[in-house]
Amino acid sequence: MVVVNCATGTLSPYTDSSTLPWNTRRATHLFRRIGFSATELERESAISQNPQSLIDDLISAASNAPLSPAPQWGFWSYNDYMANGLDYSAERDSSLDEMGLLWFKDLMDNPVRGKLSIFWHNHFVAEQETYDCPSYLFQYYRKIQENIFGNFKEFTRAIGLEPAMLVYLNGADNTKLNPNENYGRELFELFTLGVDNGYTQQDIEETARALTGYNNFSDYCGTVSFNEDNFDDGIKTIFGQTGNWNYDDVINILFDQRANEIANFICGKLYKFYVHPEINETIVEGLANTLIANNFDLLPVYQQLWKSEHFFDEKVMNVIVKSPIDTILSTSKEVGFDLSTDERKLAMWWYSSYMGQYIGNPINVAGWPGNRAWISTEMLTIRWGLLSWFAWEVHEVTPQRMYDLAIHLVGGDDLTSSAELVVQNVIDYFIPGGLRDPVHYERATLVFKADIPSNYYDNGQWNLQWDTIHWQMALLIDHIGKMPEMQLM
Repeated sequence: MVVVNCATGTLSPYTDSSTLPWNTRRATHLFRRIGFSATELERESAISQNPQSLIDDLISAASNAPLSPAPQWGFWSYNDYMANGLDYSAERDSSLDEMGLLWFKDLMDNPVRGKLSIFWHNHFVAEQETYDCPSYLFQYYRKIQENIFGNFKEFTRAIGLEPAMLVYLNGADNTKLNPNENYGRELFELFTLGVDNGYTQQDIEETARALTGYNNFSDYCGTVSFNEDNFDDGIKTIFGQTGNWNYDDVINILFDQRANEIANFICGKLYKFYVHPEINETIVEGLANTLIANNFDLLPVYQQLWKSEHFFDEKVMNVIVKSPIDTILSTSKEVGFDLSTDERKLAMWWYSSYMGQYIGNPINVAGWPGNRAWISTEMLTIRWGLLSWFAWEVHEVTPQRMYDLAIHLVGGDDLTSSAELVVQNVIDYFIPGGLRDPVHYERATLVFKADIPSNYYDNGQWNLQWDTIHWQMALLIDHIGKMPEMQLM
């Protein structure tokens, strides 16, 4: 199925206007796209602020936050486990669980940086199940955090020397006597240029020779350093440039000779992740110009995109399928599901993997394709089950939340609001922009009214003070969770 991008907005800064009003819908769109949604109170607070200032504040808070703390084992090798009286094999799974908690906590506490960490993890892919070292996973994640708001050229340079990447893409096997093309190929095809875009097989072969030598392991799961004896110090020609090139030279030549291709490729991926599954070439070209003009610093690109009128165009809203992580974190926040305990965080970490997004292990080196790929017969039913659990768990454990949400969404004072108004406001809260066909509101109203005789509604006896509100809201939210529109952001 072809998805058409009908957005017409430009990269000019977004301002509140009669045609693009700064309202709850656009505030929700902002929070969902650059983070993981917002509560009803956070949305209302947002629309009282200037949108440009709000975005600046969100970016500033994300970029200035401290890095996630290193776990005790974060830089340990196999011998370090032994030196601390721990058996590596026995501790491996608990270390991975701890890493999952650390990453999940950052997604919750710093959603803007957290969402960017998912984007870059899915770009610079390294699958933990291949390199199989918890310490490598932490170091790889730390490197992503360190570079998220930095310079893309230096990000590319740094990530390629991470032990996780050297093992995953065979850089650690690449020697002058036995050159391995794997990392050189993915450096061009997936990390910087795109498939068949500005490089040849000879460029890959010569690049592989230049990347040799990073094979000196201190220990299993230990540091990987440069071994000059394994480096091919012969003359290589890469992108028409000839010399005795090494790892740093490859990065410098790549970004010098293919700047336009790199900028357009990266900005296109950012656009598809944050804006629309179908690229707007004019917008991507403008972002690419900004990336090049700022010597590949990423922050100006984020700022330009997220603050643009194009980002807030009506036609880019509710067109991207929520990822499993988006589904979990956004819906739990909106419903009021408690994710404060480590047990629940870890449960959600694994639940995301059941829905197809195992953080730390994208499906292959090209990453998760995203969008429609998140929806299959199997994955959709798992998603429905999760959203149903959220609704009924809140109803059972914190029923007051259901009551408060209903009251808040109808205005806070009118306890005599009709069931139809309650249903419409609740749907429009979870699905900003609402439903196109009125019949779907009618069906949802029937669900909400279930098991209460119609005469109580007809004669005005039913109201928001009834003690049935808790389970009526749970029924309604469970129903909403199965709507196609609920899967979009």
